[in-house]
Amino acid sequence: MRFATYTANEDTFYGAATDDGMIALSPEFPQWPSLYDVVAAEALDQLAAAAQGRQVTHTEFIYEMVMPNARRILCVGVNFPDRNAEYKDGSAQPKYMSLFPRFASGFTGHERNLVRPPENHTLDYEGEVAIVIGKKGRRIPQEQAYDYIAALTLCNEGTIRDWVRHAKFNVTQGKNWDNSGAIGPWLVPFTDASQLDDARVVTRVNGEVRQDDTLNRMMFPIRREIEYISTFMTLQPGDIIVTGTPTGAGARFDPPKYLKPGDVVEVEVEGIGTLRNGIEDEVV
Repeated sequence: MRFATYTANEDTFYGAATDDGMIALSPEFPQWPSLYDVVAAEALDQLAAAAQGRQVTHTEFIYEMVMPNARRILCVGVNFPDRNAEYKDGSAQPKYMSLFPRFASGFTGHERNLVRPPENHTLDYEGEVAIVIGKKGRRIPQEQAYDYIAALTLCNEGTIRDWVRHAKFNVTQGKNWDNSGAIGPWLVPFTDASQLDDARVVTRVNGEVRQDDTLNRMMFPIRREIEYISTFMTLQPGDIIVTGTPTGAGARFDPPKYLKPGDVVEVEVEGIGTLRNGIEDEVV
């Protein structure tokens, strides 16, 4: 079962995504205006039950960012060994993970264009798995961490590279340009550890494989991410953790391979799906 947020005939719905189209479910659950609210109510299973045997309601639609009103999006940076080596600063594997916030306004949906701003053209891609927290937790031990995941989705954590270098201790401004990244296409309920433990992230630009790695090589596995983050903040249903990108981002080529209008970026993980986005210049 896959759950998406989409627009049809200028109305926004959430529902079940099928190969034939969308099954609108939001009209049946007015108490939950968005998928964020469904997750917060721990009610994805109720959506799944409601979708059984239903006919498609929309065959023409536009995907939205899967949880457009997500309140907290936390990203893990430099989380693969080769990514650490890409920085060429001689540093060993860090003791603690790097973290930074992103906001929902920085993301668009599947099959929508990422926006390159006129102020800077160093728009880059980062293919990642994102997890959606399903229940409240604080100081969660690693052995229980997966019990707190409600669903999985994909992220192209688009970045304006030059703007992450504007200050000494933060990357926030380079990570939060409007519509510079994407999350989607949908939420896939998390039901088995193999969905993460065996996952391979592949990112393609215009059909060329740029990133290809497995989550089991992360320096800070997802169980550890949940343990560490929940130490200093209470995780809440609907929180999104973007778990880390493999080596191969455009900035690390010589010369860099930044994104330009007309490019198409695909982030694929078997069992979750493919997140696809074009690139366009912002009209000002």
